[in-house]
Amino acid sequence: MPTASIIPVHTRLGINNRLLLALSPATLDRLLKASEPVALSKGEHIETAGQPITHIHFINRGLVCATKAVRDGRVVEIAAIGIEGIAEFVTLLGMDRSLVDTAVRIPGMAIRIRREVLMHEMEGDRPLRELMQAYVRFGLKEVARHVACIRLHHLDQRCCRWLLIAHDHALSDDFPLTHEDLAMMLGYQRAGVSIAMASLVKAGLIEHKRGRVIITDRPGLEAASCECYREMQTELDEFLPAKKSAQLFEVGQNTKVRRR
Repeated sequence: MPTASIIPVHTRLGINNRLLLALSPATLDRLLKASEPVALSKGEHIETAGQPITHIHFINRGLVCATKAVRDGRVVEIAAIGIEGIAEFVTLLGMDRSLVDTAVRIPGMAIRIRREVLMHEMEGDRPLRELMQAYVRFGLKEVARHVACIRLHHLDQRCCRWLLIAHDHALSDDFPLTHEDLAMMLGYQRAGVSIAMASLVKAGLIEHKRGRVIITDRPGLEAASCECYREMQTELDEFLPAKKSAQLFEVGQNTKVRRR
């Protein structure tokens, strides 16, 4: 477990995670007291296939991607998780080992809690348990939609969809993203992705330089995306209505926590 730097545990921070914001104040307070804030660095692996799941990460800013590798070394993205949920959602199905590799694509931060603590809280808190079960159903629907999108939609449309997702969870118009990153996440050759990105730059939808993307025309990007993004957003808003809280919450109760 990395222990590069120490930050005060009673960190006051805003909560962006939509699952956490859907909880009752009492449940949210209990979970936050048992949690710790951790920085998410680009490329950092927070979950490894076949390894025990010890912690649950509620993504509070940034984006992580779950991928599956095959024997010849090729990798395909299974899911992208941001501020709508948690990275290790398979643990909510009772699994204690990961099925996928999960790495940070857009840096940010997460609110981390030990797996056994969350499982214990779910046993005694029916609304929490039902919310997490509903999140699993939502996540499985998104995996199915993602597979259909890969098979049926044009690369340009899929690029737009992924850029919109990254924009939503980076909480900024400007975020780090290389052609290699996007090619791996889309399961496509880098050359093809570079051509698609160049067309988006030419259309004035984005700027792309030095490994960073700047969203310059969000409505245009939405219009150029496939219907998968709009359908996902509609279902997410119905399940977890977007909330903005100006309140700063205390996270943790020990004397120190680790920054990843």
